[in-house]
Amino acid sequence: MASKQKKGSSTVYQLKITLKGIRPPIWRRVIVPDFMTLQDLHSVIQAVMGWYDYHLYAFDINGVEYGKPTDWDEVEDAGKVSLKQVITRDKMKFNYTYDFGDDWEHQILVENILQPEPSMAYPRCIGGRRACPPEDCGGVWGYAEFLEAISNPDHPEHETMLEWIGEEFDPAEFSVDDANEALSSTRIA
Repeated sequence: MASKQKKGSSTVYQLKITLKGIRPPIWRRVIVPDFMTLQDLHSVIQAVMGWYDYHLYAFDINGVEYGKPTDWDEVEDAGKVSLKQVITRDKMKFNYTYDFGDDWEHQILVENILQPEPSMAYPRCIGGRRACPPEDCGGVWGYAEFLEAISNPDHPEHETMLEWIGEEFDPAEFSVDDANEALSSTRIA
């Protein structure tokens, strides 16, 4: 849930989140408070990209992997690490992977470190391009096949893919307002 400086963050980060391996690029630009945890950032990414948080994830920051600790995977607990602990400068980059089967890799660029606007609610989305691929479509290659199938009525999987997606899908569609609406219902510690 967006908050108006409820923890008095001293800085906010402008981040550009880009889904790797897809052209034209799919990206989102967000501004987030420094007190958020990496778990919170995961929730923000899920909301603004349009993912549904069905799968595991991991951040790779300076060679350290952060995520949700499990019995079979040793990672640092993303819920115990704030952004101000890992973001050391503007222009730094780190990676976020979602769904280890489809392997959606995102690059996160710290575009700017700013002073928060007292009346502004954070986190918030300020830009983006293109629709997020549907959950469980098979990663970058599966997404390309999905787009080919839905755009070609003669494709053997055309009807199956349209039925699977359950609605029309426009890969060029993105709305900042919709992304912020999704953020408004996201829990941030």
